[in-house]
Amino acid sequence: MLNVIMRKQGVLRVARRNMSAATKKFNKTTFREPDPSKPKIVLAYSGGLDTSAQLSWLAKEKNFEVCAYIAHLGQDDVLKPEDVDAICAKAEQSGAYSFYCEDLRQDFVDNYIFKAIKGNGLYENRYLLGTSVARPCIGKRQVEICWEEGAKHISHGSTGKGNDQVRFELCYLGMDPTLECVSLWRDREYLSKFEGRQDLIDYAKSQNIPVSATKKHSYSEDENMMHISYESGELEDPAFPGHANEYPGLVLKKKSVGVLEAPDVPARITIDIEKGEPVAVRNYDDGTEITDSVELYEYLNRLGGEHGIGRIDIVENRFVGMKSRGCYETPGGTIVHEAIRDLEVLCMDREVHRMRDTLSVKFSELIYNGFWFSPEMDFLMAAMEKAQEHTTGSVDLQLLKGNVIKRGRSSPMSLYNQDLVSMDIEGGFNPEISTGFIQTLSTRLKASAARDKLAGK
Repeated sequence: MLNVIMRKQGVLRVARRNMSAATKKFNKTTFREPDPSKPKIVLAYSGGLDTSAQLSWLAKEKNFEVCAYIAHLGQDDVLKPEDVDAICAKAEQSGAYSFYCEDLRQDFVDNYIFKAIKGNGLYENRYLLGTSVARPCIGKRQVEICWEEGAKHISHGSTGKGNDQVRFELCYLGMDPTLECVSLWRDREYLSKFEGRQDLIDYAKSQNIPVSATKKHSYSEDENMMHISYESGELEDPAFPGHANEYPGLVLKKKSVGVLEAPDVPARITIDIEKGEPVAVRNYDDGTEITDSVELYEYLNRLGGEHGIGRIDIVENRFVGMKSRGCYETPGGTIVHEAIRDLEVLCMDREVHRMRDTLSVKFSELIYNGFWFSPEMDFLMAAMEKAQEHTTGSVDLQLLKGNVIKRGRSSPMSLYNQDLVSMDIEGGFNPEISTGFIQTLSTRLKASAARDKLAGK
């Protein structure tokens, strides 16, 4: 009986979300009518070698009608219309019946980047979760396209060793448990066919799919508006490059400059924050003022990058159980993170702040591990919103040589009482009561000291 109820609830849940998805506009290109005798599948597609080969394999070997989907999250690959056209043409050549390029930048900034930073999302105290935050944004739209297309299958190009396979599939199942995910990098037949890059190139040539015959870099990149990550290749050695070498290719050079190349004169900016989210940025030096969230974030990315902000090289713990080395550039996210953390200390109650910091560890783990659409994340997100309800005001910052320097902060919601804290006036605080307060706090310490004295310690 319970299973029947759960199935009914699942169907109703999908139906309600399907209705809301139907009101959203899609950016679809149709190549041909799909064969109704074949099942439809929506593939998260980049236009690169891996997903082009996967698209062709799904269509020609697995007998799917494939809908290719790429999310525009501000990555270089889709900034120019001609680049999108080339990816679209490659999808058709690879066997897709339709192609979606969805501009998700506004949704990504407002509902993922800012929400993660608002909750102090910082995995293992260092990583601002740029890749992790992008996956639920991409996956959510992919599920909505499944509903739009009437597809019962869904797929991604993530490897079987990484975190992304978990993030995508938990997102799919968290939104619609009726979808069936096809992951080729966990398919024995596919793995035996493609043991290396050359096998993929040979297959693509056999299918007349245009691909580059050589790999641009030894390392891999994953880019979006929030950050760019670099891993694999030489970077798999955690000691590389050390003092004797330089980072390969464009590692740590695409969104930012090195500290030595950064200007000697700081950029002076003020960020206005409302309930823990940035709403405006003003450049004190040239008068630039931006309030649109996407433009604001892109501006902080550019300005922060010019001053070498947000560059890290770390080893982290993957959810699947292995350690991984990654290099990241997150200029705009680092600035926003530093500004909000500075203002909240002025506005947030001490005990709320401490509890929020405790919850932030779990909050960051949930994002990293792919549980964005989960009951526990709903709970924590509500707690983070509540914690930040009074974090409203402005923070003055200087960006200099990789540093975000706080110069001052102000807020109409401030808990700071200058008279109360002043050493020059009483300000309503009676210092005489501190004697009893100290005596009370020291009760257990005095007991321990007396015991140790008797024991001859």
